[in-house]
Amino acid sequence: MSAREESEVAAHATPGGAVFERVLLKLSGEAPLGDQPYGMSPEKVEDIAAEVKRVADRGVETAIVIGAGNIYRGMKATAEGMDRATADYAGMLATVLNCLTVQDALERLGAHTRVLSAISVSEVAEPYIRRRAIRHLEKGRIVIFAAGTGNPFFTTDTAAALRALEVGADAILMGKNGVDGVYDGDPAVDRDASFLPELTHLEAIERGLKVMDTTALTLCMDNGLPIYVFGLDEPGTIERVVAGERIGTIISTPRRDA
Repeated sequence: MSAREESEVAAHATPGGAVFERVLLKLSGEAPLGDQPYGMSPEKVEDIAAEVKRVADRGVETAIVIGAGNIYRGMKATAEGMDRATADYAGMLATVLNCLTVQDALERLGAHTRVLSAISVSEVAEPYIRRRAIRHLEKGRIVIFAAGTGNPFFTTDTAAALRALEVGADAILMGKNGVDGVYDGDPAVDRDASFLPELTHLEAIERGLKVMDTTALTLCMDNGLPIYVFGLDEPGTIERVVAGERIGTIISTPRRDA
């Protein structure tokens, strides 16, 4: 992101001191794990919910997309050999479980939320309708998007990019477990992996960096949607990014008029 673009973002800060008016928070399925191999850590879910509520209390319209790795990891052996489309639908249902859990944690803190699902689960979630989602955000409700795009063969990364663009989010905030940004290798196995504080969408695609899948990155690149990648291991990182602090990695494509 250029200096000019950063100054323009800062100039539109909300009364709560945030530099974004509307964001989409993408949480990997591993985010609620804590120290568990799969499932959910109630403490971790509560920590994330408390931080999201503080962001919303700043006046930032907040949407969330959650992956399903924490649940799907536990059924990996069962999933082997499954038809790909069937496995993807099972993953969509797993995201609904995660969304309901986060919704409950947020509402116990006094937040107003809505879960909007791309597949029909009318007993527990509203159907995804773009105008309805935008209206909820305008009313200050935290909107949680469930079931990905509703189609097999698409990841929750792509769902996050799609929903962020549909509701007019200023940026995607990607909270990661075990890593504080983007590296040119896997820091867990490569001690020489270098931290990358800034890069373009095209660089991320061409270098094969495991930030988002190529479809999601391309969608963000074509529409000029920046992605902020940061760690969730340290408390308060979501708020720090929303307040404009430079932590983690910024992935953006400079505007042609910049």
